[in-house]
Amino acid sequence: MSENTISFFKQPQKISIKDLASLINAEIKSSYDEETFINNVASLDGATLGDLTFIDNPKYVSALEKTSATACLCAPKYTSKIPKGVIILEVPHPYHAFAKATAFFYPEAVKPKADEQADTISPQAFIHEKAVLEEDVNVDAFAYIGKGTMIGAGSYIASGVHVGANVRIGRNCVIMPNCVIQHCLIGNEVIIHPGVKAGQDGFGFAMSPQGHIKVPQIGRVIIQDKVEIGANTTIDRGANRDTIIGEGTKIDNQVQIGHNVVIGQNCIIVSQVGISGSSTLQDFVAIGGQTGVNGHVTIGMGAQIAAVSVVHGDVPSGARWGGVPAKPVKEWFKEQQLLKRMVKEDKLKKTNGE
Repeated sequence: MSENTISFFKQPQKISIKDLASLINAEIKSSYDEETFINNVASLDGATLGDLTFIDNPKYVSALEKTSATACLCAPKYTSKIPKGVIILEVPHPYHAFAKATAFFYPEAVKPKADEQADTISPQAFIHEKAVLEEDVNVDAFAYIGKGTMIGAGSYIASGVHVGANVRIGRNCVIMPNCVIQHCLIGNEVIIHPGVKAGQDGFGFAMSPQGHIKVPQIGRVIIQDKVEIGANTTIDRGANRDTIIGEGTKIDNQVQIGHNVVIGQNCIIVSQVGISGSSTLQDFVAIGGQTGVNGHVTIGMGAQIAAVSVVHGDVPSGARWGGVPAKPVKEWFKEQQLLKRMVKEDKLKKTNGE
């Protein structure tokens, strides 16, 4: 078998264009044969006959004009740019609709599953006799589940996972390989990707000229329902209160969350963000990649922080901030333009020998 034919997901089922439009609430805006079927999803430049694609960014209009897809999801503003012969599926939010379509074709890609696709407990896993596992829990070889831990029905614990004593893991959760879960209470339908470390000591020391005294970290980590945590993220347990990740929040790879941090519901935290201890993110906050958040600050509900920023102080609800230090985006852009103009003027002066 050629490597180009290898797929890690099952061949998707086909669906008629009419049924697909109904499934994703799209309006068919061009003539079509009711016997037309969609077999797969693909990018604009990779799509062929039988594929569904989408356009949601003007950057890719040139690729849209050359696409060989059978159908294309688009907002009304792109309808006129769809090539002749491509069925137009008009939706308000094409990327959202494409996500729903992809989930239909590849349900296994939505949530990681056990390699054997069976609800079993490997004889090579260590499960303490006082741990409690509900029905249909799958535990792979070389996983460790400690004393007093409870795991809910339908959850999957992958190979190499260490679950410490008295941890609670809810139902239909997925803990992927080589995670370490300690001092945690985890809700239902949580997905934790490979290499995550949650519940270890927070970084707490009382500093002095005579040496640094370790401050015992006696809190927990609470991860609420439907949270997803990316690979190699670390979440410290609380020092004197709990570290909390709110329901529906999505955390990217390689994020550091310090002790006592409280993250609200449905937040988005992108890769390599660092959140210092005792900070609070209210609901629906979005933070771009490689941003640092200082300790003891509050980022208000719905606020957005641009990538590669540093948040030193409180951010109002609904604000859009960026920069180092972070400030309102309009103010930040004005400063950038002023700096560019000053540099340009300085170069001109040097060129003229002034």
